[in-house]
Amino acid sequence: MPKITKNLLIINFLFFFATIVADSYGIDLIKILGLHFFLAEDFNPIQLVSYMFLHGGFSHIFFNMFAVWMFGRILEQVWGAKRFLIYYLVCGVGAGLVQEIVQLVHYEFVLSTYDNVNIGHAVIPMREYLNLMTTVGASGAVYGILLAFGMLFPNQSLFIFPIPVPIKAKYFVIGYAVLELYLGLANHQGDNVAHFAHLGGMIFGFILIRYWRRKGYYL
Repeated sequence: MPKITKNLLIINFLFFFATIVADSYGIDLIKILGLHFFLAEDFNPIQLVSYMFLHGGFSHIFFNMFAVWMFGRILEQVWGAKRFLIYYLVCGVGAGLVQEIVQLVHYEFVLSTYDNVNIGHAVIPMREYLNLMTTVGASGAVYGILLAFGMLFPNQSLFIFPIPVPIKAKYFVIGYAVLELYLGLANHQGDNVAHFAHLGGMIFGFILIRYWRRKGYYL
């Protein structure tokens, strides 16, 4: 397995288990290292990087890391370690920036009119609620990886459960992008999934690949 892909898997799982251990000692790593809304008191710029190494549960990290292993190792073999790492981080940070913009829009057009927020079991001040707007996960970087695979190998056939027939990578990626856009726009009730962050990872990945191609890199 290529070294960056292997190290990303190791680091993500180390952070995952560290989160569990720290929680047993009363330390909330997600509160510290998760990406907060930039107007919240707990926001720190380093969270734009640290958030992508945290996950909200085993299924969350499993499927993200499975995608990194499945598609990321191929990209690293094609691009090399340095370029793949840059791409991964750019997509992850880009996804975080898009999530911040989406949260800002939500705040300006919805939340800013309230002093307190009902969270179901309690009513809390707005400043406390803003600290609850936290994003974690490598999904933005993973969606960037999917986008890159679709651009580099558009006609590669993939077998994706539960689709009963093989599907070309380009259609798989387009379908995922359309689905995320739909879910993001239709997400009125909130499903705790950062759909627009996923799209952000794809957008930044697309821009970076186009930039590299204009520079004459073989991609």
